[in-house]
Parts: sequence; C-alpha cells; structure tokens
Amino acid sequence: MRRRLSLPALAMALTLLLLLLLPSGAQADTSKIASPLEPPSLAQAVAAGRLPPVAKRLPSEPLVVRMEAEGKTTGRYGGHLDMLLGKQNDTRLVAIYSYARLVCYRPDFTVVPDILRKLEITDNRVFTLHLRRGHRWSDGHPFTAEDFRYYWQDVANNIELAPYGPPRPMLVDGKPPRFEIIDPVTIRFTWEKPNHDFVSWLAGPSPPPIYRPAHYLKAFHWRYGDRDKITEMLKAQRRRNWADLHASRDRPDRGDNPDLPTLDPWIATVKPPADRYVFVRNPYYHRLDSAGHQLPYIDQLVVSLSSVDVIPAKTAAGDSDLQARYIRFDHYTFLKRAAKRNGLKVLLWRNLKTAHTALLPNFNVEDAVWRKLVHDVRFRRALSLAVDRHEINQVIFFGLAHESGNTVMPGSPLFSPHLAKAWSGFDLAKANALLDEMGLVKRNSEGVRLLPDGRPMHIIVESAGESTEESDILQLIKDSWRKVGIKLYSRSSHRDVFRRRMLSGQAVMGIWPVTENGLAQPWMNPWRLAPTSRMQYQWPKWGRHFETDGKSGHAPDLPAAKQLVALYKAWHEATSRTAQERIWKQMLEINAEQVFTIGIVNGTLRPVVVAAHVRNVPEKGVFHWDPGAYFGIYKPDTFWIDDRARVSASGKVPPKAEPRQSLPRKGKRGTGGSE
Repeated sequence: MRRRLSLPALAMALTLLLLLLLPSGAQADTSKIASPLEPPSLAQAVAAGRLPPVAKRLPSEPLVVRMEAEGKTTGRYGGHLDMLLGKQNDTRLVAIYSYARLVCYRPDFTVVPDILRKLEITDNRVFTLHLRRGHRWSDGHPFTAEDFRYYWQDVANNIELAPYGPPRPMLVDGKPPRFEIIDPVTIRFTWEKPNHDFVSWLAGPSPPPIYRPAHYLKAFHWRYGDRDKITEMLKAQRRRNWADLHASRDRPDRGDNPDLPTLDPWIATVKPPADRYVFVRNPYYHRLDSAGHQLPYIDQLVVSLSSVDVIPAKTAAGDSDLQARYIRFDHYTFLKRAAKRNGLKVLLWRNLKTAHTALLPNFNVEDAVWRKLVHDVRFRRALSLAVDRHEINQVIFFGLAHESGNTVMPGSPLFSPHLAKAWSGFDLAKANALLDEMGLVKRNSEGVRLLPDGRPMHIIVESAGESTEESDILQLIKDSWRKVGIKLYSRSSHRDVFRRRMLSGQAVMGIWPVTENGLAQPWMNPWRLAPTSRMQYQWPKWGRHFETDGKSGHAPDLPAAKQLVALYKAWHEATSRTAQERIWKQMLEINAEQVFTIGIVNGTLRPVVVAAHVRNVPEKGVFHWDPGAYFGIYKPDTFWIDDRARVSASGKVPPKAEPRQSLPRKGKRGTGGSE
C-alpha cells in the first residue's frame, strides 16, 4: 500500500512529446493486419442488409492498435460494462472516457494521430489535417472536409451561434486562422504567428469543436434548413430562436442527443432525463486490433445514476465494473475488504493535480475589509504557514501524499524543491509574527484576532459539499488556525451555489480541487498560473476581464497578478522551448512566493475499482483530467469482458449472454433499452 507510482518515469516520456506527429511512413502496415472480423452483435443487421459488412464500414486506412506493444491482450467481442454516476450531466464522462480525438495522448504522454491519418505542422503556424479516406460518422454518412467547413463558416463564425466568435485556442493575438479545404480529406489552418495551444487542445479531454456532422445539423440551421419546419420546431419545443434549437441538438460533449452522429466508440441511445443510460457500439468506428477485431470489444456501456453517497457501497457490492468517480482514498480499506467476496480489484492510481485540494482566497471578494487583507501577501503567507500539512497527510492520506504548496510535482522538469516548500512549512510563530506585523494585534475575549473594523476574524470557507474528505481537512486546519487567532467556519452548499458565491465575490475563501497538471512541461500552456478565466475561483473577475478582452470583469490591481498576465502573453510570443521554460519558472516562482492559492498536498492516490472479469485495465496508471481524459488515455475501447472470470455472488459462472443487436431502435427514448 506504500508503493508509489514512478512519476519521474512518466516525466521522462513527457519531454519527448511529438509535436510534429507521426509522418505517413510511421502509419501501421495494414497489409499485415488480419481481415476485419464482424462483431457478433452486428451480424444480424449485416445479414438483413441494414448495415454493410465490417470491411466496408472501416476507413481505407483504419487506426490499428497493437495490443502487445501496449502491454495488453487481444480481446473478445461482447458483453456490457456497468458504471455508476451521480448526476444527469455526468453522462458527459462517456465522451471523455471514450477519448476519440483528432490526435490523442498515449500512456507515455506522446501525441499521435487518431481520427486523423496524419497531421503536418510547419513553424507551429501551419497545420494540415489529413483525414482517413472512407471514415464515416456513426450513421454511415462520410466524414469529410465539409464537416470542418460547416463548423468554421456556419458555426464558429456565425454571430447567432457563436456571439464571441471562435474559441480562444483558435485565436492568436485575437486573430483567427486562414481556413482552407485542400481536398475532401485535407484541411489546413494557417495563423500569422505560432499557435502553441492548438495540438494540446485537439488532444484534450473534451472533444474540441472544430468539426460537426454537417449533414445532420444543417436541418436546424436557418441558412440550410426548411424554415417552415424550423419555425414549427421552435413552437413545439419552446425554443427562443433557431440558434437555440441548433445548440440544443449540437452538444457532442454531453451525450444528451441520441440522434447526433458521433465518431466515438459508443453511441448514446437514451435521451435525458433517465436513471439508466445505454451506449452501444459504433458500427463505423475507425480503430481495430491487429487480429482484425473492429473496436470496441465491449458491445455496451451501461451508466446508472445513483446517489453520490451510496456509490462507494454499491461499487463494493459489485454494481459497477469500472469505477473511480465518487470514490476516494478514504474508501480504500472498505473497498479492499469487499473486493475478494465480490470479484473486484482495487487499484491505486496516482493523481497528477498540483494540489489535491487547495484553499482559494478570493481576491475579488466584495467586502472591502476582507479584500484588503486578502491582497496583503503577509496574510496569505500566514494562513499557509498555519496549515499543518504533515498532520493532514498522516491522518487523511496515511502519509502517502506529498506535502507541498500548489506547484508542479517531482518528475516535472519545472519542479523546484524550494517552490514546493515555500511558505508551506508548519510554523505558528512565523504566522503569528506576520499577522502582528500587519497590525492585527487586537483580540476578543476568546483570543480571536479582530479585523480593522472590529469584527472577529471568522473566515468562512465555502465548499461544494461533495466530499467528506474536504470537511475532514478543514477540521484539521480549523484546529491549527485557532492557534494563530483565526476562527474557521465551513459552509457547504450545492456546486452551483458554491460557484455563484465565489464568482460574485460573496465568498471570502473556498476550498476546491486544483486540476492543473503536476507533470507540466514547458510547451504546455501555463494559463492556470495567471488570471485568464473566470472559473479560477481565487480571482474570477480578473479572469473574466482577460477572457472577454476587457469587456467585463475587472482588470487586476495587484502588481504580481499583472506580471503574471504579461508573462502569460510572453509565453505565447516565445519562439523557443528555452524561452518557454524560463517563463514557466518565473510564473511558478511568483505563484509560490505570493501564495495566491494555498495548496496542501499533491501526488495523492485514487482508488480505481475494476471487476475481475474486465481485462486490459492497467494495474498502474494516472487518473487525471488534462492530459489524460481520466480512463481515456488507456483506450477503454480496448477493454474487454472475460465471461470465464465473471463470477456471481454465489460463486457460479453465469451462462454467456446471446449477442444483441447494438443498433439503437429509433423512437425509443428514456428507457435505457436498445436492440
């Protein structure tokens, strides 16, 4: 249990990232691939003529996954994979886990073509995308350059659908690229200056919206569709306008429209709201293994909604075949006890967050007295010094985490032991001295320091109420802060309420897991280190000001924050990795010394529960949003069900299920059923 995943080994691989992706000569030699095999669940549809045979459904150059090279076994077709989720909108995780992207990260964090056959890059300005000839959407319609043209001209640059224009990664100095169609399977984007974000954005966890199923969406677009029919749909569905109607049909990241064609390995069949969602195999998926199996191996993903509080217990009872969402490290012992009796494996994967959770002082808090204190670096340093990270690590994480401020982890070439330790040692004397130096010397009868206006220094830390682990951490911090004359109270609320209070400035401080990449590399975008987004809860109004080019929010009024914005812009102008690395290190140093966020520990372990009959899930791994897409980086389409190992609670092996036709039945919505 005290065994640690080797982070330096991953970091060494990260440094070898291939920004100039595989040339055509590095593509798989398809002549050595076995003839494609028909998934049994689709055989009936093929025999009846409802589907063409598998050889005609695949691209002319499919992506071949070499199982042995990835340390996996060749699988068998069939079965379903059960998972548990806690909210309706968690169905978006299926698209994230599926992780079919134009280019994608491998487990060693190199980037390779996926949906694309090839990507050519010149000076980080010119990006030529080569599609796979014969690739088709899940409904069988060709996937071509027209789908990119439709997105670029009719969505991203349509003021009604995209009032703010193309997404930020498509802009350099606020300017969009020149878009060209070279031929039906070749597209080119050209910027005036280097675009350092484009490749990592394409490989990110969320599907980047640079192509759309034009043949489907045109029916809802005012320029192409039947306007009488669109008007009828607006009335029937009570939509504001055609753009609202189009947007409701065009949410590939949510999995909430079973009619929307996809390139993912599994297709949604159930329209929300529902308690059970079934995703069935995509007959036109572009990957296969070298034995000729068209992926995915598994016929269906079955996602059941459950109360968040009971998901750990239901997982332990064997109700989920693959579970990491809503289970935590403090569930590990309980899950291990249940594992043997219910045919489960409990793995420990490493989290790559720069801080497992962090205290976020709100620099944009509306209360002027609190805002002045938060802006004083001595106050932030004192709060950090009064956190006993060693105690938290031992009590909550059994000593297996890294005690650190919010910074990159050992294994990143940007890591500095000095920055990890900066203002993160437990030093009550120094914390008290800093608070005294600020003039906060008056105390009430309880020994609580008084604010300049006479109020007791009661800090309310807001949380989204989704983790008892956060409550336990706050209790330990409460005890140590009391020793420097600060009384901590926690307020737990729904995530939306928490977010609203932080964004509006009603909250003085929040606690939130930080999703940065602990193994960051110089070529990766350092946007999280500067006020660049309103979703950065420590300075949401500053971030809003940046992301709207000054149209809303407030400009930073703290010199160090202004410097971070300037450095972030300089990173985008950098022409060498050396310059990018220098800027990264400056930004990390400013964040560590200024204690803009109060990290507690990082490098924590995440339980991953896998049913004993599920194959090809790695024993060791990392569970991370970006890069990684959680399970996505390990290709869940290569996971397979070994019915010989499927053991029921009685210890008997159940009979093998008959193959099911996995094409969704039209008209069936909301029941979770499919045929």
